[in-house]
Amino acid sequence: MASSDPNEGSAHEMPKYDYRATRRDFLLKLGAGINAIAAALVGIPIIGYFISAIVQKKPRTWVSLGSIDQFPEETTRMAVFMNPYRTQADGDTAHIPCWVKRAHGDDFTIFAINCTHLGCPVRWFEQSKLFLCPCHGGAFYEDGSHAAGPPPRGLYHYEHKVEKGELLVKAGVLPTLADPV
Repeated sequence: MASSDPNEGSAHEMPKYDYRATRRDFLLKLGAGINAIAAALVGIPIIGYFISAIVQKKPRTWVSLGSIDQFPEETTRMAVFMNPYRTQADGDTAHIPCWVKRAHGDDFTIFAINCTHLGCPVRWFEQSKLFLCPCHGGAFYEDGSHAAGPPPRGLYHYEHKVEKGELLVKAGVLPTLADPV
């Protein structure tokens, strides 16, 4: 009995394809996945940069360092204030130290404790009248200007004022080159 299909045995028959995944397909999908992850890792900070320009910054607030009487004239002392935007997760890092130099009367200069090279905390040495950084040997004069070592500039200053016998510092953001005061 003959078949009723006229195309049976013809050369136009579709080839049978094995649809199992090959190693090449797997590596192609793996490479595409890795590239997508890399694009996300690069893209997220870029998107965050543009969104941060839209988001309103928190205003700085005045924080008390205490009475001006606790800072004798012609001395430099360390003071600590609480970060006004602290969270519970901040722990001890919410306590921000700074160096307070009092010349005469209400003439104060308040320095950020961080070296301008890599951010290590500088120490004040009364005998030599220098701020010294223990990390790479940076040195700063009494006025905070650069004296020696790798730091590219002097210490950053906090904006401050004296009101009703109290020394206030404008806090909320650490002073940096992008935002020095």
